[in-house]
Amino acid sequence: MQIPSDDTITVQSMTRDPYSVYKRLRASAPVAFAPALKRTLITKASDTRAIKDNPVLFSSNDPTTPMERAFEAHTLMRKDGQEHMRERQAMMPTFAPKAIKSHWIPLYKSYASEYLDRLPKGEVVDLFPTLAGPLAARILGDMMGIPDASDTDLQDWSQALIDGAGNFGYFDEPFERSARANADINRTIANNIERVKAAPDYSALSVMTGSGDPIPYSQIRANIKIAIGGGINEPRDALLTILYGLLTNPDQLEEVKRTSAWETAFQEGVRWVAPIQVSGRVAMEDTEIRGYPIAKSTIVMVCQASANHDEDMFEDGDMFNVFRDSAPHQSFGSGPHHCMGTHVSRFMLGQVLLPMIFERFPNIELVDPQSVVWQGFGFRGPINLPVRLG
Repeated sequence: MQIPSDDTITVQSMTRDPYSVYKRLRASAPVAFAPALKRTLITKASDTRAIKDNPVLFSSNDPTTPMERAFEAHTLMRKDGQEHMRERQAMMPTFAPKAIKSHWIPLYKSYASEYLDRLPKGEVVDLFPTLAGPLAARILGDMMGIPDASDTDLQDWSQALIDGAGNFGYFDEPFERSARANADINRTIANNIERVKAAPDYSALSVMTGSGDPIPYSQIRANIKIAIGGGINEPRDALLTILYGLLTNPDQLEEVKRTSAWETAFQEGVRWVAPIQVSGRVAMEDTEIRGYPIAKSTIVMVCQASANHDEDMFEDGDMFNVFRDSAPHQSFGSGPHHCMGTHVSRFMLGQVLLPMIFERFPNIELVDPQSVVWQGFGFRGPINLPVRLG
């Protein structure tokens, strides 16, 4: 049985509206080759999870991914086995429960209060540039050990890196921006090395350089870049998505307020529009999916965004619904590459920021939901959220 090929799938179409494509593929071609992407798309939940849970058969080391060029490194996201685990473990003390609860959450509460204080009550503001982006950048800078990087720099670097990593069309401009970002990040990391050696802290730069058996400096930098790439956009886009979902469904918002079900709202928001939409894997030997032959070295694109809308798992999966029966989504991945920042994001958004926003602005309202623009293929979320704060 030959894998169907779909010439209508392009980077541009997936950036504008991936969900209509995924719905069509799940129904008619859950395994489909997209020539423009040079990848085979996998769109059903059971298949995407099975692939991610089997790194022996499906490796993360995609040799054709634009990520390596974008990050100027062979990052831990494209490694398997012990090599991947060693680099992952090097950063884990920063994301450990003790560090989150004793250090990062109190710091985040302070920053959240400060950034919310800046918002003008009674006026219309866009929460993308005034809150979601800067706040995510500020805490990420501290967590990575580069607190001297400005909110603007961190956001610009993050966008440049993920645009490069998602540059499946291999256009020149995204790689030019990512190259400039790499140079700036390398310089900033170098400027902080002696500081964290002299006064160790919970930051990733500190725990990685202070280890008794440190990973190579090139990989320390690569790990920090990976976190900058995903650690700003994911909480930023998740926050805006959740707020959009709640503010366009007032009955759900009132129930969440009444029951303090903020974490439920968080989980439903990241399921509904996965901040990180797709992941690449390489078949290490001949196999098959749903009867379709997958030859060794085939690049498969695991579409967790599609899996999160799979009709076999979620009724009306295209709808934001905090009342839905619980089912496991795949927004934070599965298997060895499960997102390190899952608990940080869950605590900071679900337990701190969301309730703080509605306490400060109980009458907040979304101004013209139709004006909100959603964008992104590899990473996705609203690129504006105009609200009236009251």
